[in-house]
Amino acid sequence: MPQAPLIATLVAGLGLAFILGTLANRLRLSPLVGYLVAGVLIGPFTPGFVADQALARQLAELGVILLMFGIGLHFSLNDLLSVRRIALPGAVGQMALVTMLGLLVTQAIGWPIGAG
Repeated sequence: MPQAPLIATLVAGLGLAFILGTLANRLRLSPLVGYLVAGVLIGPFTPGFVADQALARQLAELGVILLMFGIGLHFSLNDLLSVRRIALPGAVGQMALVTMLGLLVTQAIGWPIGAG
């Protein structure tokens, strides 16, 4: 492992994501496909360079935070209000369905109702 795991992980991840994202774009695929393949290639289950797993998890959490921040910047209350007749019942229905499925799974494995 290199002496600077943060720099090595960032350079490997961003460099490979850039290369494979560009390649996917040239193949008329979404760059996201290239980013996913890059993540698999530097992961622990493929030969070659393996990023520092603890550091990669922390960077991934930071990436999710930044992604949510970016989505929040594009949030528009007017857009939400324009689809409220579909979005609100759908959101309530999804929450109810997932809650019931979670309860059923926890009951099936023997957990108490409070855990479900």
